[in-house]
Amino acid sequence: MMNITDIRIRRTYQDARLRAVVSVTIDNDLAIHDIKVIEGPQRLFVAMPSRRDEGGVYRDIAHPISPQARKELEDAVLSRYQEHLRQTQIMEMGSGLSTASVPGMGTPEVPPARPERPAYFLH
Repeated sequence: MMNITDIRIRRTYQDARLRAVVSVTIDNDLAIHDIKVIEGPQRLFVAMPSRRDEGGVYRDIAHPISPQARKELEDAVLSRYQEHLRQTQIMEMGSGLSTASVPGMGTPEVPPARPERPAYFLH
């Protein structure tokens, strides 16, 4: 069983099938960059980093060997992506609120909370 120690959402997209570019760290020793979250016809899925060979076919540069490892990686990446979306929505909702329009509420003196690391990060 692989020990996924970090998942970072590097960039998100709204207008195309590509939804996010992700980096994954395994055992605090190996980083895999350019993992993609793709909107498929039925569901989101994870595409591993790839490059085009001489015949024009895209081949994975790095990928899980077993179906179990692929599922574990995909589940972890998609879970982190969903958490990122929830955090983004909460932050956007919070930035649209105005305390000046609420009776008894003044300018907040406390800086906005920074999102914490999700609980599934293993150490």
